[in-house]
Amino acid sequence: MFLLVLRTLVVYVLIVAAMRLMGKKQLGELQPSELVSTILISNLASLSIESPDVPLVTSMLTVFLIVACEILVSALCVRFRRAQRLVSGRPRIVMREGVIDQKRLKELRFTPDDLLEALRAKDIFELSDVALAIVETNGSVSVQRTFEADSAANGALGLKPPKAKLPSLPIIIDGDWADDSLEFLGLTREWALKQLRQKHTALGDVLLFLCNDAGETQLVAKNVQIEKTKGGA
Repeated sequence: MFLLVLRTLVVYVLIVAAMRLMGKKQLGELQPSELVSTILISNLASLSIESPDVPLVTSMLTVFLIVACEILVSALCVRFRRAQRLVSGRPRIVMREGVIDQKRLKELRFTPDDLLEALRAKDIFELSDVALAIVETNGSVSVQRTFEADSAANGALGLKPPKAKLPSLPIIIDGDWADDSLEFLGLTREWALKQLRQKHTALGDVLLFLCNDAGETQLVAKNVQIEKTKGGA
């Protein structure tokens, strides 16, 4: 009995340490690789407690090998956006101004019920209240409400309708193109490069370059503060 309690305490401390090494994202909604790592660690921890004949050191070495793999994958995803897309996929727009992109839903294997449930969780019961809905890489749905949907609150605050109906979307992330956003906004790479030339910024120096449907842009150069501009040709 004493040995079981001791093994449990040791495993608990080591698993907490392992989760801390994997970072705070592990405590929130998980990416696919993080979910796999968490399941494997959970199974190994259970095996270590329930099987006294299995050396504790062997189990813990396996746990920290999984942690090392997860840290390596995370580092590759931070360094290379293509690796991130391969491991986690990319956010996909499924609604615009109340209209559902049915083809995109099928690609994501999202049912209409799944989408409606996600909207209800955000207190949205009318499709017309949705300006933009995006399925994130972890499967959650982010929603931008229309200005009219929040007209009462906006009126109380004295806010006027913005020029843009949709929020800004990233068209360049860490020097790499977000072609889905470009296509969604009806823009081209040539247009974006022209905007960068006007700001005297090279593609490789861009951390974030965002644009909305009114042509208003926001540029965040690497190690530089954000710069906003009005819509341009």
